[in-house]
This record gives sequence, structure tokens and C-alpha cells, in this order.
Amino acid sequence: MPYLTVKDGAEIFYKDWGNKEGPAVMFSHGWPLTSDNWENQMFFLANKGYRAVAHDRRGHGRSSQTWEGNDIDTWADDLLQLIEHLDLKDVMLVGHSTGGGEIVRFCGRHGTSRVKKAVIISGTPPLLVKTEVSPDGVPMEVFDGFRAAMLKDRAQFFLDVPTGPFFGFNRPGATKSQGMIDSWFRQGMQSGFKAVYDCLRSWETDLRGDLESMDIPVLVIQGDDDQVVPVKAGALATIKFLKKGKLKIYPGGAHALPNTEVDGINEDLLNFLEE
Repeated sequence: MPYLTVKDGAEIFYKDWGNKEGPAVMFSHGWPLTSDNWENQMFFLANKGYRAVAHDRRGHGRSSQTWEGNDIDTWADDLLQLIEHLDLKDVMLVGHSTGGGEIVRFCGRHGTSRVKKAVIISGTPPLLVKTEVSPDGVPMEVFDGFRAAMLKDRAQFFLDVPTGPFFGFNRPGATKSQGMIDSWFRQGMQSGFKAVYDCLRSWETDLRGDLESMDIPVLVIQGDDDQVVPVKAGALATIKFLKKGKLKIYPGGAHALPNTEVDGINEDLLNFLEE
């Protein structure tokens, strides 16, 4: 399995699928998951002639369980080192949820010289926590509740989230997939406790300036029944800060669109790549 050792010695696991000479797409996953959550999109695009790359964020999955560096700036630095290691150019960045924040901070911190386009799906930007500048955000008490739940019984909490709001399985008439729940639980429990605990701080990070700095086309996608990132605080706020933004809303869509709307998201990515 391929790993990259980054500057502080952490080992970052990554997958590199498809045509190595084809246009590259780099995927960043959400909390508390791994690159496995992108397998449908990676398989689809790799079979269309693209190079599909995804990494396990430090502390997550098969990457080193680091004690330090579990913050959005270090994630962006790790991503830069991986892109440079693979010598990717004109790459399309794709981020889901927390991964959306990661790719936005990457562009704000490191620029877009190697980036052609970006896609933010159910993303945490511009500022997920509720403040005076983000009145539609999530109250800090909710994040504190997440932290308390992890300290009390992380395993049970990591069953409650996918069983309920993440996939929208708590909605009346929803068709529950035990496989999706089990996969989410496996990925979450594979990740280091410190990393997934620290990760929540990224949801309190103001990314408005990073969004404004992005001079590339950006596709923003979200479901309007997202129970994790309120759509008013997510996509509908994000699009206002982008110079070249394009918005797509999935009516009734949950937070986990790459899992619950596989065909739709696959086509969205392909169409945006080909524009």
C-alpha cells in the first residue's frame, strides 16, 4: 500500500487509481471517515480514463495516528506534499463535509497553481459554528455534545450518527442500509481518537477569506435536508464568496450525498470535469 512520509514524519496513506497519464482528481474525505468513503466516485472516474487519488487524512484510517497536527492548516500542508509527490497538475479537488473545508483551506493557504477546479459537497465552509457572522450555523453546544459523547462512549456515538442524521436514515420512509452504517462505523473506529476529537475544531474555522481567494471554477453541491451541515450555513453561504461558483441543490438530499446519491454525484463530477 502506498504511503507518503510528510515533513513531520507522519505517514499518509493514499490510493492512486486509474490512468496515471489522465487528468487527476484528488478526493478529501469527511469526518471521521477515510478514503474508502470515495470508492464509488473513484472507481467511476478511473473507468472513464481519469486518475483518481484519495488519502486518509492524518490520524484517520491507515495513516499515522498523530498526536499533534490534527488541524486544518496541517491537513492542507499534507495535501500539498502529496500533490507535489505525485506531481499532479491541473488537478480537480473534491471535498466532502470536513474535506470541503480542507480543500478550501488548501487553496487559501497554498494557492491554485496546481488546481484547475474544485468541488465542495456538503461542505463545512464558510463557517459551520453559529456566530454573529454565521447565524444559520450549528450552535457550539452541539459540538460540545459531540465531544462529550466521544469521551463517554465513542463506539456508541459512532453507531448513532450513521444510523440517524448522516445518511438521513432517521427520516420517515427512509430505506436504511445496514451496510452503509457498518462501513461508517468501521471507518470511524479505525481512526485515532485524538484526531477525530481534534477534528471538530476545524468546524469553528472561518474560511470566508479562503473562499474569496479561489480564482478557479468551483461547483458547490448540497442536499436541502442535510441534518449535519444546515444548507443555509453551507452551500447557500459558500456560493456568495466564490468568484466562479456554481450551485447545485439536491431536493430532500441528506449529508452523505456521495453515498446516497452515487449516480447523481458521479455524473456531476464527470460533467464538471468535461466542462
